[in-house]
Amino acid sequence: MTEPASTVPVMGTVHHLDDHRPTPPTDTNEPPAEPVVSLVKDPATEPSAPDTTPTVPRVSRTVRTARALRAAATHERTRAGARAAVRHSLYVVGGTGVVARRTWQGRTVAVHHQMRAAAVAAGNQELAAEWQEKADRFRTDRHRRRMDLISGVPQMAKSAAIGVAGTEGALLLLGACMAVHDGDVRDVIAPTLAAIDAVRALCWFVSIAWGPALALALLAGLSHLWRAGQQQQTAPAWARPATSGMDDVPVTPSVVVKALSDLGISSLRKAIKEMADGAAGMLGPITLAGCGVEVDVTLPSGVSTEEVLGKRRKLAENLNRHEHELHMTLPPAPRTVRMWIADSGALDQPIGPSPLVTDPDATADMHRGRAPWGVDLRGDAVLVSLWQKHMLITGLSNQGKTASLRALALWLALDARVEFRIADLKGVGDWQMFDGIATVLIQGPTDDHVIEATEMIEDGVTEMAKRIAVMRELTAKGWSQDKILADPRFNPLVFVVDEAQVAYGSGAQETVVTEKGAVRKGAPFGGSKADSRYFQAVKKVHDQGRAVNVTTWEGTQDPTNENLPKRSREGNHIRASLVLGTESQARMAVGDSAVDAGAAPHKLRQGLDKGTLVVAGDGVKLAPGQPSVTARTHYIGPEDAEAIAERAKALRAGVKTSARPQSAPREVDHLADVAAVLGSEERMKSDEVRQHLAQRWPEVYKSWSASDLVQALKPFGAEPRKYNGNQMISRARLFAAIETRADETEDTENAG
Repeated sequence: MTEPASTVPVMGTVHHLDDHRPTPPTDTNEPPAEPVVSLVKDPATEPSAPDTTPTVPRVSRTVRTARALRAAATHERTRAGARAAVRHSLYVVGGTGVVARRTWQGRTVAVHHQMRAAAVAAGNQELAAEWQEKADRFRTDRHRRRMDLISGVPQMAKSAAIGVAGTEGALLLLGACMAVHDGDVRDVIAPTLAAIDAVRALCWFVSIAWGPALALALLAGLSHLWRAGQQQQTAPAWARPATSGMDDVPVTPSVVVKALSDLGISSLRKAIKEMADGAAGMLGPITLAGCGVEVDVTLPSGVSTEEVLGKRRKLAENLNRHEHELHMTLPPAPRTVRMWIADSGALDQPIGPSPLVTDPDATADMHRGRAPWGVDLRGDAVLVSLWQKHMLITGLSNQGKTASLRALALWLALDARVEFRIADLKGVGDWQMFDGIATVLIQGPTDDHVIEATEMIEDGVTEMAKRIAVMRELTAKGWSQDKILADPRFNPLVFVVDEAQVAYGSGAQETVVTEKGAVRKGAPFGGSKADSRYFQAVKKVHDQGRAVNVTTWEGTQDPTNENLPKRSREGNHIRASLVLGTESQARMAVGDSAVDAGAAPHKLRQGLDKGTLVVAGDGVKLAPGQPSVTARTHYIGPEDAEAIAERAKALRAGVKTSARPQSAPREVDHLADVAAVLGSEERMKSDEVRQHLAQRWPEVYKSWSASDLVQALKPFGAEPRKYNGNQMISRARLFAAIETRADETEDTENAG
């Protein structure tokens, strides 16, 4: 019997020593071998641990393919491509209908009937009869053309036969001549055979080119149909581009009529409902105008234009536009509102740079040229004539007023004949580039700067009076107006006052020393009242400066009666306004008539419409019947402004700029000085004249007494005389004395 195998316990595990190991042959003579013990587990004998990895069921290839196809079909690119395919296909289909309808309307009297129905609905029997007459005339002309075509077919066939016979006869005659010349009778038909060969070659060429030509014609036709459908948006809304939305709804007659009907004006809604043609007769043609469209709306009886203008925001929203994207004005036609509707978001896009920046060779001519200021809403250039124009630009702070005013000055600086005298009452360097261009450049907001600005304008009044006196002399000599203004003594002189509200609000006041040494307060330098020296100087330049090429430009903020007096703002030929807060400010800025006709600077968006101006006046070309234009001005940055200024300096012979008006030694002319003081006044007390003379030219007149003034004027017959109990100096006698002196001077020169 075999004995059981021995076991040895190791690490708590019992290993059978004879497992998987052959038993050596036993030798009875040798002692039994020691058992071999291993401390390493044998993987072959160790039981394996249970597998806990989850089993993933295998997906079939069909399922994976279906999932991939579904993901591809629902991908955004696939959907966008499908929408594009549907959209463009429906543009072609819809365009076919549009072209067919236009063709039908062009060859029938359908349009005549629509317009006649609109006229009948509006109660205009004369217009209805006119359209009926046009329809009858159209039918008669169409019938005559058809009958001419029918009767002309036999004639055309006869003419063709005669033409063929004549051509063949000419060819045979040519062949006969060739046969006689060459002595070969076969030459008689040689030209005919050549003509046949030419016809055959032409047919061959047509057969080759027919396919490509037909393909090009088909492509052109499809393109025309697609364009017509795209313009009319014949594709459904879901197939349009993702950027399309409520703001991108095209402006069509039905959209405009629906917007007007939903304004909340009962009489307008009722009239539209009763119109037989769906109110199409109210609308003029919808025409492309820049980055939008324009349409005239003739309102039915009982609806005023004021009612529609007052609902601008609601009308814009009905047209799926923002308020600033709808501009309404009143054209010359009665009961008509002209609407300009911008493309959504178009007014938020910047305009191009100024021509002064892009064209380094740009020049200026104040007399005959126009300054490039920007573009209007149509996208047309806005050009400004500055010749003999006083100008006012106003608006809220930080909306581009200085940049707009400076852009015109930079253009005008390229005309070397123009002299600038500038007062920047902000004083932060916005006009620093004019150092070397302007003869006077005042920069600062203090009372001292206001005093200097006042004296600068008063110097302009003095210069104006001298020019008027010279003009009288030259006119007396027979000089024409054009010849006088061409004289260098009448070169344009432009006074620019930026931030003029600082001057109108200043409390600076002059001090007067009497003959007895007493000191009292005189007239204030600034202020908006009638005794303000600044206000009076601007007023005098407005009254007479234009005639002798002396003009003022003012830029001011927040127009009110306190910082922009009525007499001052209404003396300007060009009035422009950026965004304002209220309608009352808009009326002060551009005038009541412009606002009543639709001008709305108070409807511009603060911060978003920087540089956008509503311009009224005679310096800008306006559409017939329009009192204003909305302009988006070119922005010229500081670096570009410096570059343009350097070009202007190169045109001028070393202009020396002064920080304040100069009182350099001058040739004293008592008659001219008194004339400058009088201005437009017919009479003035001699004591007042003497005081004004002492204030303006203290180095000459401060020590003068009443007798000194009499002695200076008496030799010319212009001395003071009593009028209503006061010693008065007469303007008429003074200018008569100036003219007499001029005549005597001329006689002396002629005698010499």
